[in-house]
Amino acid sequence: MQQQLSVKIADKTAKIGIIGLGYVGLPLVRAFIKAGFKTIGYDLDRKKVDSLKAGKSYIAHIPSEWIKDYVESSSFEPTVDMNRLGEADVLLICVPTPLSESRDPDLSYVESTTEAVTKTLRPGQLVVLESTTYPGTTREVMLPILEKSKLAVGKDFFLAYSPEREDPGNPDFTAEGIPKLVGGLDPVSGELATALYSAAIVKVIPVSSCEVAEAAKIVENTYRCVNIAMVNELKVVFDRLGIDVWEVIDAAKTKPFGFQAFYPGPGLGGHCIPIDPFYLSWSARRAGLTTRFIELAGEINTSMPLYVIRRVIDALNDHAKPVRGSKICVLGVAYKKDVDDPRESPAFELIERLIEKGAEVSYSDPHVPSLPPMRSWPHIPAMQSVELTAEFLALQDCVLIATDHTQFDYDFIIKHAQLVVDSRNATQNVKQGREKVVKA
Repeated sequence: MQQQLSVKIADKTAKIGIIGLGYVGLPLVRAFIKAGFKTIGYDLDRKKVDSLKAGKSYIAHIPSEWIKDYVESSSFEPTVDMNRLGEADVLLICVPTPLSESRDPDLSYVESTTEAVTKTLRPGQLVVLESTTYPGTTREVMLPILEKSKLAVGKDFFLAYSPEREDPGNPDFTAEGIPKLVGGLDPVSGELATALYSAAIVKVIPVSSCEVAEAAKIVENTYRCVNIAMVNELKVVFDRLGIDVWEVIDAAKTKPFGFQAFYPGPGLGGHCIPIDPFYLSWSARRAGLTTRFIELAGEINTSMPLYVIRRVIDALNDHAKPVRGSKICVLGVAYKKDVDDPRESPAFELIERLIEKGAEVSYSDPHVPSLPPMRSWPHIPAMQSVELTAEFLALQDCVLIATDHTQFDYDFIIKHAQLVVDSRNATQNVKQGREKVVKA
């Protein structure tokens, strides 16, 4: 089986199946098609599949043109039919791994997907998990489910872990241009997974096990989480001292060694950084250990929306206005600038807390025309993005910058707004009207 699959990968006749057609799965589809493979895309969301079949993208940085071309050329076949999982020679699993309400790992998507794979698992298939998770998931969670097929791993089928490293909206790094870590459950699985990704990705780094690859992904994002927590805490300290934290960071980063710039914000967003460190701390607790450093970083980062709300309250108070009844427009609901991805965006907590305090809240985001339903924020009403006209801005008691999209005209916003609370330092280059700006 190993030899047969190895030959298929080498001559690019292996059919690549990608489960989960979101911000990770779709870029992978493109990477493998560009490398010369045919792909099947699996997703339970019929709206997504129907959109792809019609040649339409639902992710801003994935153009519709290439989807249309690949679908028409039969290089890419999207489907909701999980009974077709057996058609693919390789299955790459790119499904969500959120946290439960108690901040424990929620592997329900991984488990249900693995169950679906097991129903059609056949000799000669390679299964690779790409979803971020805690060390041990591939071996302890996926393998027992796959072994229900009575097939032997490393002999009949092959299993590996290769963490996604997507950075949505970053034009400098595409899926095929980001080095790929690969850890096999066994040496044969590792060799096949390495050969697979080497055919489509710029560089592949094999590691000794699935656990090492799983841990490396969590370390990458925990590193960012901890450093962001540090600058978020410094932001609060320096504000009390009357010092601009952004200017301090820009000054510090002139040192050509020993310092990497991280910037504060209204809280963490995206699917990785707010979640992955808690996977690691949960894994440590399971081993009888505590991760005080990581837990503290999590506490600081999750407290930032409350800090921003306090700054809004203080700023309105300085203008003799209460929050209740004030018109507040939140700029940006995507989790970072210039993307349409709202997952875990701190803007949702800001909106909900302002509504709870009686504010009349609206939002504007050129990349998110309507608020998607969010599992963590079920009480936020349906909203549509508003146009930032001079008349609209003048009617707002406060404009709160939550995401610093470059499409926003900050000179125009400050000119016509009564009050601007800036949580991203987006207005740093605006010269006129700076007396209206309060940094948060």
